[in-house]
Amino acid sequence: MITAYEITLAQAADAREIAELSRDAIEHGLSWRWTERRVLRASRDEATNVVVARRDGVLLGFAIMQYGDEEAHISLLAVRASQRRSGLGSALLAWLEATAGVAGIRAIRLEARAGNGAAQSFYGRHGFTECGSSPGYYEDVEDAVRMVKRLGSPP
Repeated sequence: MITAYEITLAQAADAREIAELSRDAIEHGLSWRWTERRVLRASRDEATNVVVARRDGVLLGFAIMQYGDEEAHISLLAVRASQRRSGLGSALLAWLEATAGVAGIRAIRLEARAGNGAAQSFYGRHGFTECGSSPGYYEDVEDAVRMVKRLGSPP
């Protein structure tokens, strides 16, 4: 299925919708930490990209990634349930990777819930490999699987 998405940096007006999608798609069973205020703060941080994907003006997914000198960290990536397995998550991830490459980033890291095999498989299909675990990472409710993808060639 080929579907066109518009992927852009988020605007302040997107913060509430991003926060609600994070709460429902990622933070279920945990405290709601990525509130509208926190998303707004991230979008104003010059070392962070908050990106949204839309079709026909409707926000269907988002991602938040922080940049260091040589590594980036994906804090969140979510797609509305009705849009999963449509290529939208892959499109968001490709946007993040392309942007990281332009910024000279050598690796992208992330954490996924240990119980979220679908997320781990998704990232694995996109070249991420497991590089460790963090017991109790999610509020001592669930462990995290740490993953990394190396970009470009080594120095």
